[in-house]
Amino acid sequence: MGLLNRLFGDGLPSALKQTIESRLSQLTLPYMSQDLISAQQISDIQFKQGKLQLNVVWPYPAKQLQTEFEQQLRQALNDLTDITDLTIHHQLKVTSHQTQPNVNALAQTKNIIAVASGKGGVGKSTTSINLALALQQEGAQVGILDADIYGPSVPTLLGLKGKPETLDGKSMQPMQAYGLQAMSIGFLIEEDAPMIWRGPMVTQTLTQLLRETAWQNLDYLIIDLPPGTGDVQLTLAQQIPVTGAVIVTTPQDLALIDAKKALKMFEKVNIPVLGVIENMSTHICSQCGHEEAIFGEHGGENMAAQYGVEFLGAMPLDMQIRLQADVGAPTVVHDPQSALANKYRQMAHKISASIAQAKRNYSAAFPKIVVQNT
Repeated sequence: MGLLNRLFGDGLPSALKQTIESRLSQLTLPYMSQDLISAQQISDIQFKQGKLQLNVVWPYPAKQLQTEFEQQLRQALNDLTDITDLTIHHQLKVTSHQTQPNVNALAQTKNIIAVASGKGGVGKSTTSINLALALQQEGAQVGILDADIYGPSVPTLLGLKGKPETLDGKSMQPMQAYGLQAMSIGFLIEEDAPMIWRGPMVTQTLTQLLRETAWQNLDYLIIDLPPGTGDVQLTLAQQIPVTGAVIVTTPQDLALIDAKKALKMFEKVNIPVLGVIENMSTHICSQCGHEEAIFGEHGGENMAAQYGVEFLGAMPLDMQIRLQADVGAPTVVHDPQSALANKYRQMAHKISASIAQAKRNYSAAFPKIVVQNT
């Protein structure tokens, strides 16, 4: 009863405290492993004249899940005759989590999620955008960095044109779309201009785009990686504080070969793999609705099982996803109540909940000590 004693004080009968704590310890937030009491996800409890108010702290963005969970919470307490009225508040509290060793945290950014595929053409960028927008819709502050210097796609996917502004001559303001902060080399060059650069210039540009963008208090920054396991990925591992990685693949054997290489690369550089997404899992005919596994079945799911990581879900090869992406209105914002949008949100819940249960990074909680000559 330690937690409730601290929250309630001495104004509540001991038996009722014990009953409430016992009931709350039987409940777990969706996708979390610890109960509400063990995880300290109940705060600001008040009880007066039969009226109980409590605050549920969500460590990951999940607006869509709050109503159903609140019903469970009410059901757990509704037979207590001492409580005549129950008020429940929800609070989002995303914290910074540990990254790979010897890499300094990025200012104004709590968690960085790298989305990789190893192979091009599997829908990784479309998946990245929809995951970012899903996290934003669920309540988080989110940004997306287009790390594909040779083939940037974020401007098209978000329907953004123009160049970023600078307020101080040193950093760029992120572009904005649907509440999402975005940066891409595509904002700085002509649409049809080829990037004929060697590796060192590409990696330097990626680092500048990341560190010279004035990101604004991000809970999550999604980095949409280019195909392969080369210079950009190595720079990411050595210089950028990545909280975790997501692998996108199709079920086809050809795609899985490269997806496995991407997964092993993250393992070797001590970046946790948060899970695998199987894209283009089945094809849905726009005329008759027939669903067929044209690229094979369960490839991503089997890969996740083989390497002991979470299978985050499967997305179909649906023409609506492609059409909406092409016009700069991704599925999650174009048709937010659709089954497809819900699939993206479920995957975003799993990813952010997985991060929430990782070891925290406390370095951002301490002020920097600056020694000045006086």
